[in-house]
Amino acid sequence: MTWTLSFDPFLPWWALAAAGVLALVVVAFGVHRRIKGAFTRGLALALLLAALTDPSLVEEQRAPLKSVVAVVADRSASQSVGTRTDDTTAAVTDLVERLKRLPDVEVRTIESGREPTGDGTRLFGDVSRALSDVPPDRIAGVIAVTDGEIHDVPAAKAALGFDAPVHALITGVPGEIDRRVAIASAPKFGLVQSRQVIRYRVEDQGAEGPRPAAEVVIRRDGEEIAREVVVPGAEASLEVEIPHGGPNIFEIETAAIDGELSPINNRAVAVVEGIRENLRVLLVSGEPHAGERTWRNLLKSDASVDLVHFTILRPPEKQDGTPINELSLIAFPTRELFATKIDEFDLIIFDRYQRRGVLPLIYFDNIARYVADGGAVLIAAGPDPNNEESVYDTPLAPTLPARPTGGVLELPYKAVVSDLGKRHPVTRDLPGSTANPPAWARWFRLVEATADRGQTVMDGPDGRPLLVLSHEGKGRVAMLLSDHVWLWARGFEGGGPHVPLLRNLAHWLMKEPDLEEEALRLSADKGDLVIERQTLGESVGAVTLTMPDGTGRDIALDPVEPGLFRARLAKAPLGLYKAREGELSALAHVGPTDLAEYRSLLSTTDVVRPIAEATGGTVQRLRDAADASLALPRIVPERGGTTFGGSGWIGLDMSDAYEVTGIDRTRLLGGFLGLAVLLMAIGGTWWREGR
Repeated sequence: MTWTLSFDPFLPWWALAAAGVLALVVVAFGVHRRIKGAFTRGLALALLLAALTDPSLVEEQRAPLKSVVAVVADRSASQSVGTRTDDTTAAVTDLVERLKRLPDVEVRTIESGREPTGDGTRLFGDVSRALSDVPPDRIAGVIAVTDGEIHDVPAAKAALGFDAPVHALITGVPGEIDRRVAIASAPKFGLVQSRQVIRYRVEDQGAEGPRPAAEVVIRRDGEEIAREVVVPGAEASLEVEIPHGGPNIFEIETAAIDGELSPINNRAVAVVEGIRENLRVLLVSGEPHAGERTWRNLLKSDASVDLVHFTILRPPEKQDGTPINELSLIAFPTRELFATKIDEFDLIIFDRYQRRGVLPLIYFDNIARYVADGGAVLIAAGPDPNNEESVYDTPLAPTLPARPTGGVLELPYKAVVSDLGKRHPVTRDLPGSTANPPAWARWFRLVEATADRGQTVMDGPDGRPLLVLSHEGKGRVAMLLSDHVWLWARGFEGGGPHVPLLRNLAHWLMKEPDLEEEALRLSADKGDLVIERQTLGESVGAVTLTMPDGTGRDIALDPVEPGLFRARLAKAPLGLYKAREGELSALAHVGPTDLAEYRSLLSTTDVVRPIAEATGGTVQRLRDAADASLALPRIVPERGGTTFGGSGWIGLDMSDAYEVTGIDRTRLLGGFLGLAVLLMAIGGTWWREGR
């Protein structure tokens, strides 16, 4: 119990002060004039003023509050090596049990680093959040069981937000060694087919004296591309080629050395995003027609496409007597395009092209070779007045997936995505394709053809092939057997999805990875790992996933739409993942490639020591050697000290905080007692004057 004097004045303090000054003047005047009873009047006025302040004796009933002690278990990735995980669990369990036996102590257990962020162990940030609801004067101390590799140690004691000792109990043992591969520099992006330089080094941490050379294996997308021998500690450079667009994953790995902590950081990963230079497309329009501008507008609207477009306005057989030097037309540079520079193009489009003697047959031989070597050709067919003029009757014919029969159907119909096309990435997601009939405009012409091979992804009337895709050698060929796609572009009968159709078609021909028919993909999405399998089949098998720690597991995929299967691994551990299904494989890296947790696996007392000593705490190892048993310090409660710990013990700064559970108030000049005192004072004044 605690007694205090309190006031609850009936008048403002300034009014009471003014009345006090006035009373003092009156008393002083009476004393000066030697008026009888002046001091008695002063006493009466003082008691009256005191009564107006309503003085009270307040008795507080207080209950002491428990001191809060935070026990922090470092569960970061670097704590998983050796016996650190078990040591941490044993130490935390023992500390919590002993603290709970102390009177007036509240224990808060904090798990730090279970959710890896990629920027290291944020132990003090976790402590700050866990103790945010505790008044600073109730915190008696923080005991952290950690390997000492903490990446958010405050620079000053004031940044902690509380005034209590910080103790660190260090797992691991002195004299540890570890080998690590570190990426010194690597480009984030690189042009496809360009060569880039990755600089790296092998570090032997904790080891003394010269170290033997290390053999390094370099892999690209899981396949070994080189081996090198490097000197530990010296920076080495590696020139690599960027073979494809999208992520190119390079692994640099070295073998473990005797006695090292863990091989988990003996591999470093660099991800170089392959970007293509502008794709070069050659568009050859056989004659002016209504749909010619549709192709041109589509290709010109894509900033990644460099378009070369020729329209044949005057075929060689046209003779009207006009001298050549008076023609304003540009001669078609057949030799330059189809002999010298044909390999510079990523896609060649023949739009309603008829031979008509413009291209010699030998150039079609060049085009067939261009496709076999990895090029792409799209035939956008129109009405052939004479089948002998068809592109099919050239050396290019063996590469074409459909054989025109010579007939042309002129009737209204709606293009339909075939059963195969519903699973093909080019046509699967076309807006309006799921309606019956499809929610797009009609076409009115179809070049009749027989699909000899390839994949028919769109049908015309009576199931006739309309869009046929084919792989030929290393290249690709597509045939669109109608020239009426421009009706969709012009908005006829509401139009249709000409942009996604033609863009998907062009990008599939140019081998866009997202449009592959058979593909296995891994990707990171907000900390999750997404596994995706694209196929033209009805089902897929389980995917074998190799985790960053080298363990494997089989993942079953769920269908999400025709031809597309997916699975999601929530909160995936950071690191490199490898997936395989049949002959397909994929790699992806979750989180930063240079994890702060793996930069050093050696336990240390140096990082946390400055803040521990600044708060009066200590830094102590739990083991002196690998074969030594755990040595947990004694816990000693203290009050008002400046040093809280020493060899074999740690101290807590116990709190003096309390809460008020009740209040008793006694008014000193209230009620009959106060009235009696005032009457006695006034009566005393009269009595004094009457003598």
